[in-house]
Amino acid sequence: MPKISKEIVNHITIEEHEAGQRLDNYLIKILKGVPKSHIHRIIRAGEVRVNKGRVKPDYRIENKDLVRIPPIRIAEKTVSGSLKPVPARAFDIVFEDDAMIVINKPSGVAVHGGSGVSFGVIEQLRQSRPDAKYLELVHRLDRDTSGLLMIAKKRSALVKLHEMLRNDHPKKIYLALGVGTWQPGNRHVKLPLIKYTGANGEKMVRVGTDADGQSAHTIFRVLNTFSGSLMHSVGISALSLVEATLKTGRTHQIRVHMQSQNCPIAGDERYGDYQANKRLQKLGLKRMFLHAFVLELNHPLTGEKLHLQADLPIELRNLVENLKSTGG
Repeated sequence: MPKISKEIVNHITIEEHEAGQRLDNYLIKILKGVPKSHIHRIIRAGEVRVNKGRVKPDYRIENKDLVRIPPIRIAEKTVSGSLKPVPARAFDIVFEDDAMIVINKPSGVAVHGGSGVSFGVIEQLRQSRPDAKYLELVHRLDRDTSGLLMIAKKRSALVKLHEMLRNDHPKKIYLALGVGTWQPGNRHVKLPLIKYTGANGEKMVRVGTDADGQSAHTIFRVLNTFSGSLMHSVGISALSLVEATLKTGRTHQIRVHMQSQNCPIAGDERYGDYQANKRLQKLGLKRMFLHAFVLELNHPLTGEKLHLQADLPIELRNLVENLKSTGG
């Protein structure tokens, strides 16, 4: 990634691995800390030029394009203020080659900065690998969801993986613990979903109709149902450990589909059972019990079949073992 001075005019020649991106997205990456609104403003004002001509924010940069970047005149926050430097972080690598990385993301870490979060996995990964020319998220996981997350190291891999995701590939399997008894007959949940903004401005999703919602399909399989003395001690009648396979990849899909079946995910603060979540904290559950467990895919460039797995984190595994030992 080129080094940019925000105090003088920069002229950057686009390299082959950078081609194909939107101009605004490219500038957001190389102009660290500059708001997207400001980047759009300087593009529309003609201060950013490509091959000496004006372009729009959605212009797709090409190999050997010459990009002019003006001095960035904004009031920057200092490190001692609210804007802190992104700390480098090494994540648990499940798979890596020249085309892609698959990490085991911990719960509580956003995948990228924004919406009140100054940085996430992708920013920390870039910081820890300063020599990496290209690192881009392939897909997303909710902040409180742990497990397998794909990052592309080449644009050709990213394009192919996005194409695969649009065609129900790779196979993505999650493990979730529901509050209640999951009915085995609810194997295929096909309920369309609608995004909306909650009362506090948060991103929310609810079940809609075929006319106004996005189609969504999740396949569920019950792995275990717990109703032992440990749960009764905190006033919960049953918990269901399920395997959820995504056939579509909508925002909060598993969480809302489980809520719709009266078996919300344990520890889910947005769609879950508030009282049950408080009781489950007494059993040591301090997070949402949703984990991206398995990815099955053909390698985007070689076609090699990959089966990748991230076992349950220790805090979730311990809870399951305790539930089993007291009757499940």
